[in-house]
Amino acid sequence: MGIYINKGDEGFQSARNSEYVDKSGLIAVVNKTLNTEQRFSCVTRSRRFGKTMAAKMLQAYYDRSCDSRELFADLEITGHPSFEKHLNKYPVISIDVGFFVSIHKNATVISQMDSEVRKEVSQAYPNIPLEDDDNLMAYLIRVSLKTGDRFIFIIDEWDSILRECGQMAYDELRTVADVYVDWLRHLFKGEPATQVFAGVYMTGILPIKKYNTQSALNNFIEHTMIEPRRMARYFGFTLEEVKTLASKHDMDYAELEKWYDGYQIGDEDSIFNPNSVMQAVDIGRCRSFWASTGSFDAVTPYIAMNFDGLKDDIIFMLGGGRVSVDPTGFQNDISVIHSKDDVLTLLIHLGYLSFDWREEECYIPNLEVAKEMENAVKANKWEIVVTAITKSKGLLEATLRGNSDYVANALRSIHSEETSILSYNDENSLACVISLAYYYARNDYHIHREYPTGEGYADLVLIPRKNVTTPALVIELKYDKDTQAAISQIKKRNYPQQIAEYTGDILLVGINYDKNTKHHECQIERWRKE
Repeated sequence: MGIYINKGDEGFQSARNSEYVDKSGLIAVVNKTLNTEQRFSCVTRSRRFGKTMAAKMLQAYYDRSCDSRELFADLEITGHPSFEKHLNKYPVISIDVGFFVSIHKNATVISQMDSEVRKEVSQAYPNIPLEDDDNLMAYLIRVSLKTGDRFIFIIDEWDSILRECGQMAYDELRTVADVYVDWLRHLFKGEPATQVFAGVYMTGILPIKKYNTQSALNNFIEHTMIEPRRMARYFGFTLEEVKTLASKHDMDYAELEKWYDGYQIGDEDSIFNPNSVMQAVDIGRCRSFWASTGSFDAVTPYIAMNFDGLKDDIIFMLGGGRVSVDPTGFQNDISVIHSKDDVLTLLIHLGYLSFDWREEECYIPNLEVAKEMENAVKANKWEIVVTAITKSKGLLEATLRGNSDYVANALRSIHSEETSILSYNDENSLACVISLAYYYARNDYHIHREYPTGEGYADLVLIPRKNVTTPALVIELKYDKDTQAAISQIKKRNYPQQIAEYTGDILLVGINYDKNTKHHECQIERWRKE
């Protein structure tokens, strides 16, 4: 059994010995690409979203040095017509680039990787001599020509060199990133690659870097957090899969949903963070597992950049809002950030934001990520924001008690302090303040929002989560009018579907803001639907 070739199925065997959610349908998607023009796949997703698990599964399925039939006997893929055709039929080269980076944290990492893999492949083909001037691709071409073998090449953490060593000088003219991309291009671009490889599967966090000229690796079909193509359901756990886990382990599905759901990936509107779900199932309770990944340190500098009012957008999203984003300009390079859209797009790839491709908006997907973003805000010393978040628990409690004076005074305090760091106009500023002021509510409520319109108002609707007994809240904002007008408008409005289906008590909260006096008024009324 090898380290880089003929690795066998032990990695996937370990996964099957543990709690395992069947994602073997991914194999059928990859099988469809083998020996076609689409054989080169780059599948990128956030940390802790099952990249390495998928690589181990593909390794076990394709590797001809083992018999992995029993490992897949009870999985979805066995029902697919391509299962028998490709099962254990290929020599498989599988490398973890992150491993090489951790060992060779210098400009030699690429030559070391080529050398070590080349030598082990030559040991697997002892009758085909390794020439002194051979690089990996030259040797693979010779092996393929003499044996007729076509390889499956699996690369895990393909972009770790770019993230860790990319800007390091390789020589006077080039960086490690340049040399690495040249190495990949030499392996996978051109006619020899189609003769040597039946399929190539690269996985990592960032998509392939965009260059000013045509991409050096433009023959790869990319599947990303923004455009997963037909792999969306394999990027994480689906709603049905998590419900099954919750039932099996006697856990509250609503809690798992609150903490780890919320990712919209392609046409899949409800994708859960798989690693966090499994850790929660293992310990029997939900909490944030992001702190243990080390990704927190990576995100805080980008938030601090504050391109084009980025702080305002982070604040708004912390309160449950959504922000427009154009991901098309991002160069897929962590060192090249030019705009707010670049930062937001990077945060989507890192898993801190989810992307709604239909509306071209991004948002914080769940409570786990919200808490990590809150940590990022604290690390960036946004003291006014931290104070507002801290006060949000008291504001919610006062609202539920019907203490309208407390609510008005609290909003006045937050608004006067917060607007100093916000670039929004008055209407948007107050909407953002309300979002932040009720930040604590996301622990117990689903938050639904409408942006301010030309009429100058914004609605906030809070629906209690399952097993939460507190009333729902409907908050209406008015400018230069009065709180009774806000309450009346709530009663006359056609409620959104979330309210229409809700049967418990509802608190109607009318807030009026006088632009001249900067005075805030609040009126709270309890109402039960008939």
